[in-house]
Amino acid sequence: MPGKLYIVPTPVGNLEDMTYRAVRVLKEVDLVLAEDTRTSSVLLNHYDIHARLQSHHKFNEHRTAGLIKERILEGLDVALISDAGTPGISDPGFLLVRECAAEGIEVITLPGATACIPAIVSSGLPCDRFCFEGFLPVKKGRMTLLKSLASETRTMIFYESPYRLVKTLNQFSVSFGPDRQCSVSREISKIHEEHKRGTLSEVAAWFGEHEPKGEIVIVVGGAGEKNKHGSEYEGKEICAGEDKEPERE
Repeated sequence: MPGKLYIVPTPVGNLEDMTYRAVRVLKEVDLVLAEDTRTSSVLLNHYDIHARLQSHHKFNEHRTAGLIKERILEGLDVALISDAGTPGISDPGFLLVRECAAEGIEVITLPGATACIPAIVSSGLPCDRFCFEGFLPVKKGRMTLLKSLASETRTMIFYESPYRLVKTLNQFSVSFGPDRQCSVSREISKIHEEHKRGTLSEVAAWFGEHEPKGEIVIVVGGAGEKNKHGSEYEGKEICAGEDKEPERE
């Protein structure tokens, strides 16, 4: 009888974001696949989980996905975790899930932590319809993609490195218009969590003077999105209380 593949989200910041179910599954499976076994060992030790760990990351997943699928077919129950958040969302996972699904293996994805949902809900921008773009191409195809998104009416979510944040916000200003509303969420679920809201030009200028650190999620209003005064792209902050300088890490 084949085993099962469990996709298990892990905390993006606070270890208390781990669910009871996630802890139970990781204790019960035969094998845990980890993006970085050193990072995951900290989490597993915190919850007294003594599972067997094996590396499964973007550099080896093409080679290992088929091998892991065969082991599940032989009866092994396997859990996949990433360093933080839900596997498959800008993290390894898709290839293994596709392999297993094609073989009829039961894939069970647990609900849990991810950075994009808290970011859009906290942004103050519409979250009834949105598109997730993840990390943009660093070079080839980047500007072409931004051009195609200029007319997107849904709220857009992007992941970005703190080192490229200001450059990206300035590119957004050119592609979407400087008065398009946005929110930059930093260090979600961590001690120095911060949400900076305003127009693209305002937020870009602010981070140009205050060096960003940590994990970054950018949320940008869709084309035609109106601010609190009812005018399209007339940039004022949509939430108060965000002008203070963040605590430095």
